[in-house]
Amino acid sequence: MVIYGVYIVSKSGGLIFHQEHNMPRVETEKTFSYPLDLQLSQDNKKIVVAFGQRDNINVGHVLLAVNGVPVIEKQTEDGRDVLEILEKKENYPLNLKFGRPKMTTNEKIFLASMFYPLFAIASQLSPEPKSSGIETLEADTFKLYCFQTLTGVKFMVVTEPSQPGMDIILRRIYELYSDYALKNPFYSLEMPIRCELFETNLQTMIETVEKSGIASV
Repeated sequence: MVIYGVYIVSKSGGLIFHQEHNMPRVETEKTFSYPLDLQLSQDNKKIVVAFGQRDNINVGHVLLAVNGVPVIEKQTEDGRDVLEILEKKENYPLNLKFGRPKMTTNEKIFLASMFYPLFAIASQLSPEPKSSGIETLEADTFKLYCFQTLTGVKFMVVTEPSQPGMDIILRRIYELYSDYALKNPFYSLEMPIRCELFETNLQTMIETVEKSGIASV
């Protein structure tokens, strides 16, 4: 069992806790000839694949290195402009390394705020009365499980596909949240969770689940 991350969203849709765990590094290094058959663009100070994905290099992946030299925003580590390097035919062949970008805290906050209205829409569209909203989202490479408490706080776990028993894990995380975060006299429901005991016990629980391969912890 592999758990990639745990996220907690407040009743108003704000991300109040996130913990990444075992997030796989996705990197691909290839040698390219001129002209480059990938369309790149600048996105938030990064060089990103916009079109023409191939060989496990996908749209949204970021340029990480040119000929082994790390890329920092729009420049190589030695100060050269990346786009200028890619435009000149005489620089080819070029060895380029691409990878999945690591999300910033602001990006995680934005995604949490996007999930909030999707959850509400799913509840309204459901033909069943009193729908619980989105409980599971399944993709090719991951699965997202969501559990909403009576107070509206949402607990989300991202795992590898086809993991059974995650409802037990979500409720166990809720118990840890209740035992350590909510009992902190300085904590309120809309505040980011900064509780060392909660984080430590959550990490221990995840590691135990992964080693045992079962969710009954």
